Amino acid sequence: MCGYNQLNDNHKNNETQIGIHMNDKKKTLQQQYIKEKYGLIARNSGSCCDFSPSPCCSSSNETPIELSIKIGYSPQEISDVPEGANLNLGCGNPQMLASLKLGEVVLDLGSGAGFDSFLAARQVGLRGKVLGIDMTAEMVKKARENAVKGAYLNTFFQLGQIERIPLRDNCIDVIISNCVINLSTDKTRVFREAYRVLKPGGRLAISDTIALTELPEEIKNDLDLYSACFAGAMEYKKLEHLLEAIGFSNIRVDFAEKGFDITRNWSLSHNLKDYIRSAAISANKIL
Repeated sequence: MCGYNQLNDNHKNNETQIGIHMNDKKKTLQQQYIKEKYGLIARNSGSCCDFSPSPCCSSSNETPIELSIKIGYSPQEISDVPEGANLNLGCGNPQMLASLKLGEVVLDLGSGAGFDSFLAARQVGLRGKVLGIDMTAEMVKKARENAVKGAYLNTFFQLGQIERIPLRDNCIDVIISNCVINLSTDKTRVFREAYRVLKPGGRLAISDTIALTELPEEIKNDLDLYSACFAGAMEYKKLEHLLEAIGFSNIRVDFAEKGFDITRNWSLSHNLKDYIRSAAISANKIL
């Protein structure tokens, strides 16, 4: 069984090392800022644009539904989920990469209010299962409420950090994530954990923001840009090398077509539109 809170011994022994990372003042400040911001979004059932100016707010007049369609969701997908599940916080549609099958076990990293988890749940059916992990208590609460509203019997949401996935080794078929890993202050640990919990031959299907070049320090240190999925974007060549070093195969980082790249609609106070793009990231754990 692939159950929550069933960590292997090696995972437990890494707690001291994790503590060192979490004591880093800059990383702790970034994570606290992100938790507060996304907690506010969850409590108010809005997007990042509803409460304070944010770079991820669209400069166009498109509605949230129109923006969701632009990044790859169909009108049917948007209407199928419970109201309040789609907070319009993604930068792509990981379902398009995942090619989910009936009976598969899916892990959603940074599951938010449950939007992608619910879409995955329909694809894997009742013989399958979708596990969502989010570090924001308000998001987990909202996702669980949405699961009840939508009568999703095969979805389960847990409070946790994607750098410390509370699952046993080799128990997940597919990992999905949507514009979340860029928010982590320890991406190496995220992908190592992803590799650990995937079954041999299991796959990643991730939408995220990727940096085209090294970001300047003033951008990296901007908390608003970090929480808006910008300043934490990893340079794509470094990401490819990292995934390869961890052991992933069939690695692909495909940038969105410019017409469908959500970052091109962002209102940026800096001249940053050439720094990042939304991308589809896929890879497999070696058999």
